[in-house]
Amino acid sequence: MSSSPYETYSPVSGPQQPQPYEPYDPHSAETVAYGMSMPGPVPGPVSGPVTVPLPYEDTYRPAYEPPPTLPQQAVGGRAQDRRAARRRKGSERPDAIRRLLPQALVVAFLAGGTTAFVAEDKAIELSVDGKPRTLHTFADDVTELLADEGVAVGAHDVVAPAPGTALASGDEVRVHYGRPVRITLDGERRELWTTAQTVDEALRQLGVRAEGAYLSLARSQKIGRQGLTIDVRTERTVTIMADGRARTIRTNVATVGEAVAEAGITLRGEDAISVAAASFPRDGQTVTVLRVTGTKEVREEPIPYDVRRTQDMSLFKGTEVVDQAGRPGLRRVTFAVRTVNGVKGKPRRVRTEVVRAPRAQLVRVGAKPLPTSVQGADGLDWGSLAACESGGRPNAVDPSGTYGGLYQFDTQTWQSLGGAGRPQDATASEQTFRAKKLYVKRGAGPWPHCGGRLHG
Repeated sequence: MSSSPYETYSPVSGPQQPQPYEPYDPHSAETVAYGMSMPGPVPGPVSGPVTVPLPYEDTYRPAYEPPPTLPQQAVGGRAQDRRAARRRKGSERPDAIRRLLPQALVVAFLAGGTTAFVAEDKAIELSVDGKPRTLHTFADDVTELLADEGVAVGAHDVVAPAPGTALASGDEVRVHYGRPVRITLDGERRELWTTAQTVDEALRQLGVRAEGAYLSLARSQKIGRQGLTIDVRTERTVTIMADGRARTIRTNVATVGEAVAEAGITLRGEDAISVAAASFPRDGQTVTVLRVTGTKEVREEPIPYDVRRTQDMSLFKGTEVVDQAGRPGLRRVTFAVRTVNGVKGKPRRVRTEVVRAPRAQLVRVGAKPLPTSVQGADGLDWGSLAACESGGRPNAVDPSGTYGGLYQFDTQTWQSLGGAGRPQDATASEQTFRAKKLYVKRGAGPWPHCGGRLHG
């Protein structure tokens, strides 16, 4: 209250300053400030304070009338001022209503936009390789969500729910990246894809029984996006037959040779295994250990001699004369004999040594035509004599070995008649020719029992 007996008012000296505008909250009890106006439409949801300029209004009113000269007039002046204030208040109400109407329309517009904004927003839990996070998104489906979040997926990756599935608030989307695993399983090499993040998980996905198996990497080993290489040998049952007994073991070794050693069997000398020692032992396989002993045998064998024949015109055809008797040679042969589990095998020739070389036999063969006629003996029955002496066989030899041929010549008599070698080795025609010559010299005496048949 001023000390002056009159109330004083300061006129508005200029336009009102812009006031900050707070976004409308439909759940707030606060109201829009009086006197605010929103020229033009408000685009989209309001995300911060909005400054709206207020129009200039001249609210100046005279603060006083000229001061009365009497004290009573001063009292009357204050009553007049109160009446003027009531008139001003009444005149301001229509202006306030006109100003409030557009503000109410703005509030209604903002409330509708906010409702649509809230309806499009979704709370989604996105898990990538087991790392979850909750986010808000306007994406309509899984494909759009992954694109917005920069999550690229390939042919070997797993997305659940599937790409293209529509989203609703509260849904969970899980992405598991595929990883290449180059695995050598029980000697067989393969390359597979898995979404597992550890070796143990990958083996479970592949259905590989890891209990008792050999693993080149720890089961807890992490599998990066680039994958890994691992060797796995599962536990197998192998039976080893050795020294007359069977040993069955459970093993995860890489070779049959290692399995034999693991069974406590020692290979010595030339001992062998029924399968290749470096081969992979299969489940249920039976392997036999072969106990091998080796010995050597030495044998002497004859070497046949050659017979060399030459033509001799001084000898009648059919006559052969041995100038040098042949002699066989001698060689010493060494054999290796292999005995497997007590059974002796076929000897194998390993060395040959000539002890004595063979000597060839030299033979002269008659080339002179043999005469068939001998004067004084051609008309006799030589066929009947031969039948009686030898049964008509040119190579016949008596039991003592002294006489031979058709006419049973002894060797000395045969050669005295020009024959060569033994009579039984000559042709039948030559034997008959020599017999005729003997008859001319001695008659039928050389054949005391059968000589009479010459004359019928």
